[in-house]
Amino acid sequence: MSAHTPRTAIYGGSFDPLTNGHLDVVRSACRLADRLVLAVGIHPGKAPLFSAQERLEMLREVCEPVAAQENATLETITFDGLITSTAQGLGATLLIRGLRDGTDLDYEMQMAGMNGVLAPAIQTVFLPASPRVRPITATLVRQIAAMGGDVSAFVPAEVLARLKDKFPR
Repeated sequence: MSAHTPRTAIYGGSFDPLTNGHLDVVRSACRLADRLVLAVGIHPGKAPLFSAQERLEMLREVCEPVAAQENATLETITFDGLITSTAQGLGATLLIRGLRDGTDLDYEMQMAGMNGVLAPAIQTVFLPASPRVRPITATLVRQIAAMGGDVSAFVPAEVLARLKDKFPR
């Protein structure tokens, strides 16, 4: 028998903020990989609600216990180039993408096709969101929180506390 080669997966996104939908995907991804790298995309010209550092802190705080529960190691990084280049640099063989609906699928299929040409050794894996988290988007969470709405059903408690700091009422 050959020794098990640890399987590395990368899950990239803005995570601004981390939602229960993201957490759902993280939990599933940890079941597929020994090492999961959460990669926060940094895009010049975009003004995120949370700084890259704040997003990395939220990811570690919320997702490390989930990864530990699934016997996976978790790493958090930022990236500003192509996810495929970042994945190659980390030795990742799986690119994790969450799917909410058919609209996501159409877009993600195009991305997977392009990424497959750019990095044939990296397999895109689509993870369907659980029904209870399908409607959640970080954009909607930001908008609802900014208008004083209750987003407690959509984000982990640690993220909710930080949103309340951003939008005091």
